[in-house]
Amino acid sequence: MKKIIGLLIFNLLLLNCFATHNRAGEITFRQTGTLSFEITITTFTYSLSPADRNELEVQWGDNTSSIAPRVSKIYLPNHYIHNTYITSHIFPGPGIYEVLVQDPNRNYGVVNIPGSVNVIFSIKSTLFINPQVGKNDGVVLMNPPIDKAAVHHIFIHNPAAYSPDGDSISYKLTTCTAENGIPIANYTFPKASDTLYIDPVKGDLVWNAPVDTGIYNIAFNIETWRNGSKIGNVVRDMQIEVHNVKNQPPVNGPLSDKCVVAGNTLDFDITSTDADKDSIQLTATGGPFAQTTSPATFKITSSQLGAVVGKFHWQTDYNQARKQPYSVVVKSTDNSKEMQLVDIDDFNIHVVAPAPKNVQTLPGNNAILVKWAHSPCSNVTGYEIFRKEKTSDYKPDSCQTGLPASSGFTLVGTTKGINDTIFLDTNQSSGGLLQGIQYCYRIVAVLSDGAQSFPSDENCGMLVPGNPALTEASVTKVDDVNGSVFLAWAKPRGLDTIPAPGPYEYLVYRSNDLWGQNFTLIHTFQTADLNDTIYTDTGLNTRQYPYSYKVELYNNAVGNRFLIGTPEIASTFYPDLMPADNQVTISMKKNVPWVNTEYDIYRLNNTTQQYDSVGVTNAEVFVDKNLVNGVKYCYQIKSKGWRPSHNIVFNNLNWSHINCTTPLDTVAPCPPSLEVRTNCDSLYNRLVWTNPNHFCPGSEVVKYNLYFKNSLKGEFAKFDSVTSPDDTVYFHRNPDSISGCYAVTAVDSVGNESRMSVIGCVDECMYYDLPNVFTPNNDTHNDFFKAVNRNNYVKKVDMKIYNRWGQLVFHTSNPDIMWNGTVMNSNKVASPGVYYYSCDVYENRLSGEEVRNMVGFVHVYSGSSNTGGE
Repeated sequence: MKKIIGLLIFNLLLLNCFATHNRAGEITFRQTGTLSFEITITTFTYSLSPADRNELEVQWGDNTSSIAPRVSKIYLPNHYIHNTYITSHIFPGPGIYEVLVQDPNRNYGVVNIPGSVNVIFSIKSTLFINPQVGKNDGVVLMNPPIDKAAVHHIFIHNPAAYSPDGDSISYKLTTCTAENGIPIANYTFPKASDTLYIDPVKGDLVWNAPVDTGIYNIAFNIETWRNGSKIGNVVRDMQIEVHNVKNQPPVNGPLSDKCVVAGNTLDFDITSTDADKDSIQLTATGGPFAQTTSPATFKITSSQLGAVVGKFHWQTDYNQARKQPYSVVVKSTDNSKEMQLVDIDDFNIHVVAPAPKNVQTLPGNNAILVKWAHSPCSNVTGYEIFRKEKTSDYKPDSCQTGLPASSGFTLVGTTKGINDTIFLDTNQSSGGLLQGIQYCYRIVAVLSDGAQSFPSDENCGMLVPGNPALTEASVTKVDDVNGSVFLAWAKPRGLDTIPAPGPYEYLVYRSNDLWGQNFTLIHTFQTADLNDTIYTDTGLNTRQYPYSYKVELYNNAVGNRFLIGTPEIASTFYPDLMPADNQVTISMKKNVPWVNTEYDIYRLNNTTQQYDSVGVTNAEVFVDKNLVNGVKYCYQIKSKGWRPSHNIVFNNLNWSHINCTTPLDTVAPCPPSLEVRTNCDSLYNRLVWTNPNHFCPGSEVVKYNLYFKNSLKGEFAKFDSVTSPDDTVYFHRNPDSISGCYAVTAVDSVGNESRMSVIGCVDECMYYDLPNVFTPNNDTHNDFFKAVNRNNYVKKVDMKIYNRWGQLVFHTSNPDIMWNGTVMNSNKVASPGVYYYSCDVYENRLSGEEVRNMVGFVHVYSGSSNTGGE
């Protein structure tokens, strides 16, 4: 009997020593270089188990593994040890990698994992390396999984996930995994009296409610998203102990989402109470506390039995403004002697960029210059300019950013860059701004992640009436040398209020552009009654140039000559033509202080040599279709417009210059859609793309051009063409490296080449490997420790081989290694045994030359009895 008991005790001790200790864990990561990442492995183990790990093996998902040393070991209540392991890795290239850590074994007696004591504990995370996505730091989990639950009481856990990059986060339940990350066979979710779920947005794991005591393991997947695409995930596997107790958990006071202007302070109290009058530990975690600059603080300000109050304080920084809110998890833990229970709640804090300040409007005759002060947020990438006619009383909600359509404001322009704070509003696309109308503007700053600031206060302005007010600028004769332009203006009024009694003088200026950049005085004339309000400018090349004019009015009395009012600018109308395939697009180019309401498009009839009307539009662009490629077409346009001046409405008709062009097929096909896959065994890349003829109307693709670059920073070069539109598969073998980026373009029958396809990059193959055994016994079989260096892609290494005492026995930079077993600086052959190597491999990758460190062991079977190597 004693032998049996002793055997049982021995088996139990053996079982514990084997490692029945893993309770919870996750793997998080941050990117430290183009292809390099640092990972943090966090595990929570059972402190009463004799099993302990000073290091863990990491499988990187690229057919390599390495050892992560433990950097922290913290003993927690309830027999938990919080272990932290950190290591780094350089991946071979862009791609999706599943990082896996596994360790024997899970705790004994997990209710929902059959035979848990014999089940490997594994955790895994997936990271995406994509140069087009940019830096990817994953999430940080700030709330440890160490809380207990009570039968028939709701249990809530929130990991307090925080994305340093401001990416979106989503949550979903998943299955706990065993060896090699495979889902555990016959795993079941814990039973609940009502529901067990995780909030996909907030991350609250809710178990409502446990129905029986025991220990249970639950896993959930935390996914990160950027611009609608998934860029990584972290799986947390956690253990929950359920007890049958009379203790009631504490209850947090109501919490609500907050909004704060970046640079301002957020202060408020958080409370928790306990019906059993237990003392309460109240904590807060989340993104605001993880800031390197100006982090939030949380301090207890009042504590008594059954109640506690804490003060949340955050003096925000301008650069903490972002699109995604910061999540805060509030946790209260009672100090019951029976068993500690918790209540967890969370809320979001939106940190919004402040509204742009000092908005000013500087009106001219036909445009309004809007300017403002640059944002104090350094991550602002530009501004949006909104306009509304007449002042408004719009006031945004407490956390309403940007300007919704309901505000009455319309987006009229954008600028690029934090210091680009000037915008000239001409309203050119809609015919121009109107005299006599009040235009009001608001500015919104745009951040690098797409977030918008609060809108600025509005500032309004009206066009400054010119004096004289120009009403016509019409091309009356089209000729290369003897063309003419008719200019008219309204009779100036109200001069007696200045006073300017006369006599008067008009000065007419002309500039050979739309905007009056080079005015020259062309005519002056005296007038006593101001009724002479027309002028015809002759001797012009009205076929080639648009012209702009201004008229200055002077009080020309002797000893009292001065400029009356502000002159304004009006240009002739010029049809800007853009030929395309069987069509011409006509843009109405002008700079005038009146509003054009209609355009009559005339086209030269090559038979009658008369201009025929081919369409009427009120838009600023007209497309003349169904033309013949290669035939010259000439156009002249008649515009109808109006403007107010001194309460008088002036209607006008203005003829444009004549302009000609020849339609040609200049429309490129749609770009193909490209996918690139690598066959590492055969060392080629397979390119597959779509034929635009099948999905893009009007395409007539006849061939494809293929482009390649061997690094992310390199320039694309064409390396081949495919001359059949239905041949959309290509196998590329590159003698230097199969790492690289590809793009494909489509070419039509007249040589128009499409834009490049979306770039496809590959860099996932391992070209270099080392054997783990060789036999330097001169039998001509496996006599050399030789690297597997496919296609000789690796040109340089730094290989060091050591014996078991750490003595260097071999060193080379030869990428083939070619060690014959001889100990360096001697003629002796290494003794049989296991040797350790460290090899820096210099590989040409997409990011340039990368150094990959390979460490391992090689078994030497030399048949030698000497001890030179040992």
